[in-house]
Amino acid sequence: MVKEFAMARKIAAALSMIAFAICLLIGAFQAENSFATTVGRALVAMMVTLIVGLVVGVMAQKMLDENLKHIEEKSQIQSSPSEGSDR
Repeated sequence: MVKEFAMARKIAAALSMIAFAICLLIGAFQAENSFATTVGRALVAMMVTLIVGLVVGVMAQKMLDENLKHIEEKSQIQSSPSEGSDR
């Protein structure tokens, strides 16, 4: 089960770190908020993005697994030998 959701965790982690960095930059330079306000809001944004990223990552992993299973079944059907003759 750990390897099953590895892609989901990677997607979620990447998205949440990007959201955190963007919130820090915008909060510090554009909005000119205090340090505590900026970091607090960036942490909240990171947590929300982590949860959304996990959901999106799990959905993407399941979709990929279904498509690969379908392609694998098609290739097994095409590669199976015909049973009509011995030669």
